[in-house]
Amino acid sequence: MSGPIIGIAFGNTSSSIAYVNPKNDVDVIANPDGERSIPSVLSYVGEDEYHGGQALQQLVRNPKNTIINFRDFIGLPFSECDASRCATGAPVIEIDGKAGFVVNRGDGVEEKLTVDEVVSRHLKNLKLAAEDYIGQTISKAVLTVPTNFTDVQKDALKKAAANVELEIVYFINEPSSALLAHVEEFPLDRDQNVVVADFGGVRSDAAVIAIRNGIFTLLATEHDSKLGGDNLDAALIDFFADDFEKKNKSNPKKNARSLAKLKANAQLTKKTLSNVTTATISIDSLADGFDYHSSINRMRYELVANKVISQFTAFIEKVIKKADLDTLDIDSVLLVGGTAFTPKLATNLEFIFPESVEIWSPLSKNASNNPNELAASGAATQAQLLSAYDADELAQSLEPIIINTPHLSKHIGLVDANGDFVPVLLAETSYPVKKSITLKKAVGDFTVAVYEGEHHIKESVLEPAPKEEKPAKTEDDEDDESDWSDEDDEPEVIREKHYQLGNKLMELGVKDVKGLELIFNVDKEGVLRVAARDLKTNNVVKGEL
Repeated sequence: MSGPIIGIAFGNTSSSIAYVNPKNDVDVIANPDGERSIPSVLSYVGEDEYHGGQALQQLVRNPKNTIINFRDFIGLPFSECDASRCATGAPVIEIDGKAGFVVNRGDGVEEKLTVDEVVSRHLKNLKLAAEDYIGQTISKAVLTVPTNFTDVQKDALKKAAANVELEIVYFINEPSSALLAHVEEFPLDRDQNVVVADFGGVRSDAAVIAIRNGIFTLLATEHDSKLGGDNLDAALIDFFADDFEKKNKSNPKKNARSLAKLKANAQLTKKTLSNVTTATISIDSLADGFDYHSSINRMRYELVANKVISQFTAFIEKVIKKADLDTLDIDSVLLVGGTAFTPKLATNLEFIFPESVEIWSPLSKNASNNPNELAASGAATQAQLLSAYDADELAQSLEPIIINTPHLSKHIGLVDANGDFVPVLLAETSYPVKKSITLKKAVGDFTVAVYEGEHHIKESVLEPAPKEEKPAKTEDDEDDESDWSDEDDEPEVIREKHYQLGNKLMELGVKDVKGLELIFNVDKEGVLRVAARDLKTNNVVKGEL
């Protein structure tokens, strides 16, 4: 019996599997080792193949036969592959113009594996884990991919999956998938702009998504293949290595095995400090026979990694700027990936966004999803939607269509009693679209003026209040330090979003109304029609542009 369509989040560092169970709940599937966030790692010891966490453990004692960080190489020529990201594992080699690996299978026997074959083996293990959990044969999946994956890479992924009898029925971009998993927390009936920032192990991706009438539109995307959790690990490694060298006059970074031990423990320390304020590191025979035992608190860790954490914050600001928006235009920020567990990341974001912006991270009191599992959960939700189709309908619905959905370039709205612009249809709303508003207090003769509008950011400086004069000391005063400060307070800069009127589009006059409903309609040709309906008489006045 064929099982459900599953959702797979396939990352460079880790992968996750999910499906919607018969109770309509999303289950993130654990592999036989109990891992829900499954390391995207394969390792070979003789004839044995290890996968996931078991393979990752081999990175210390068997690095040259342990394959890591291979996802992004799929479908690329060897010349475009960044071999440095595999430096601590099996080295990347060229096989027929593409990336590949050579592993020792014992007795001097070497096996050459193209990246396509490695991907196939990884997907096979994920497929088997899903079948073991669900108890049915799995043949179809929805797979998440970065927004910058090319059609060539997607085709290569499809072929690699087909080699292990897994059909990829749909590719969903990672930001949309993560947002889809959080759909219950986001009121989709409200227009909003959301930043989805995915900070993985070896790369970072971000997108600004406009939600208009429940439709997701990508406004901008940003990618950095050199920024990820590994940078935080490197900062900790440098800190521990310097400390070890001071104590033992030996540099553990000069030995590959010592460095692998240090990296594994740095990763564990980073995860520990995401949950508690102090972590202990203990490594037997780290280098030159010396053991290493130390501890670090969260404050020290945040100082050590401050530069990297600041880069994550700047990365989010960059994608917002790329979308021609300001932080004041953002309604929510959703943090995805293992690095999202770093408390300081969310804390830093609170300083650059207004208080009204919800930062969805493990620190959020209302957060219900694990950042490592969001993409897989969203893919499973998409898979359930697709499962409603039979084979023929599914094939037709997924046929490639060349489409360019137009969007409004400016806000469209009304002028209130104070002469201020009130948006009804926000910029970046895709059309055709229809939206209505009700003015229950509209009474008597009424004029409806419809305008285009734009917004700008207004900055004003709030000067600090003058200080009270410091009282003079008397002979009876003690010499303790005073609470008074001689430093001048810096003026506070207040940033506010303001709308300004643009072109007047139309004007409707209605008489003797008792309550009014305004219906805005933009058809597929971009023609705006506005109807004003008297709630008492149902009389309608229409305008068109």
